[in-house]
Amino acid sequence: MNVIQQIARRRFLQRGALNLSALATAWLIGQDKVQSEPTKPDLERAAFNLRPKPPHREPRARAMISMFMQGGPSQMDLLDPKPELNRLDGQKFPGNIKYDNAAQASSKVLGSPWKFSRHGESGIDISELLPHLGGIADDILLVRSMHTGVNNHGQSIHALNTGRSQRGRPSLGSWMTYGLGSETSELPAYVAMTDPNGLPVEGVLNWSNGWLPSLYQGTVIRPREPRILNLEPPSHLLGETQNNYLNFVDRLNRSHLKEHPGESELEARIANYELAARMQSAAQEALDIKQETMATHRLYGLDKPETQEFGTRCLIARRLVERGVRFIQLFTKNQYWDHHGSIRTALPKSCMKVDQGAAALVTDLKQRGLLDSTVVHWGGEMGRLPVIQNDAGNAKVGRDHNTYGFSMWLAGGGFRAGQIHGATDEFGHHAIKDIVHHYDYHATLLHLFGLDPDRLVFRRAGREQNLLDGQSGQVIPGLLRNNI
Repeated sequence: MNVIQQIARRRFLQRGALNLSALATAWLIGQDKVQSEPTKPDLERAAFNLRPKPPHREPRARAMISMFMQGGPSQMDLLDPKPELNRLDGQKFPGNIKYDNAAQASSKVLGSPWKFSRHGESGIDISELLPHLGGIADDILLVRSMHTGVNNHGQSIHALNTGRSQRGRPSLGSWMTYGLGSETSELPAYVAMTDPNGLPVEGVLNWSNGWLPSLYQGTVIRPREPRILNLEPPSHLLGETQNNYLNFVDRLNRSHLKEHPGESELEARIANYELAARMQSAAQEALDIKQETMATHRLYGLDKPETQEFGTRCLIARRLVERGVRFIQLFTKNQYWDHHGSIRTALPKSCMKVDQGAAALVTDLKQRGLLDSTVVHWGGEMGRLPVIQNDAGNAKVGRDHNTYGFSMWLAGGGFRAGQIHGATDEFGHHAIKDIVHHYDYHATLLHLFGLDPDRLVFRRAGREQNLLDGQSGQVIPGLLRNNI
């Protein structure tokens, strides 16, 4: 590329830097071509793209929606009833406790203020705080034996989301899209949906591509309109003007890439610009929930202020899965479930926000025939301790962190339904039966998507790395329908 071409390209990119459409390459404008051919192996060098890729074996799941309850929902108050805690309420805890916040710690047992009852034919015990979850008890797998063993939010989030407690690694969604590509050429393969009241702990690292090419980073869908910025081109670029503009930028990009073959970040950036062009119409249609019936709006709780926001995101997640998006994460705000104090008022409020939308998502996917191929996850990075924190009266008590035994639930995608897996001790402190470490969970997820963790690798710094990164993660047959 000569000096004049370099200057022209730089000026065009600078002038259009604030508008996605202006950076998008034009050869896909006006086209509805679906990328349906699997990517063939490149024997000369790795090719990074979002074309559909064949899994290593026959998959059960093709998409995943993860509702991440950041902060740590209290398992003994929601999903794992412990009568012994109620019997010993207010008395000295009879065992050993590992506190995270020793300054506010107490050795007094805290029984659950809420009642549990059995639901569905499966008879799963669920708290009165989650009545809608009770309605889908026969569709979920309740895991009561999760374990990360790292008792801080950030590290435990990274363990569950990237495989290791350290920062900087690719997120689960990035690995999924790296390994499988996308089933749509008009929407992002990986989407992160944030809470209107703030990002979760660790912020954008939750959907980071780490050291994978940036093509595999999650695309943020905002909690308020416009949910994706710059979808509409400015008026002076509409029509033929935009096409001419983008055609020229495309030629410059391709010329630049030709002089720098194998530059994965450059390839990824061009691919992202092309996707931005296709999203101008496809994303607006996918995010338009006005197309849904009033019955669907009521199912998700959009008719009530307490449930409207999270229910809307759950409904959008279903619409994205229908249109081929591979991996979707819904986050609650920073520390929303981190109830160190005032748990008697804070926990019911948290449950009210998410319970109806989460249950509706499973119900809706099932009635549309999508649940069998879509994994639905609900849970946080940790649970809570069985003793009082902040012993300053009933209205102010809370519970401290606990990553040694906590609960989450899964549905669809080949997971068992109407079942409980694992158990904690009589106080809900430690997982003691059929323990599920974060790396076992990851190995099982990859198995359902037809991916072998030893073959889903990326060469970095001279060695091949994968999601498990040397950890002995094992597929857990007890989590799988028909032990597949």
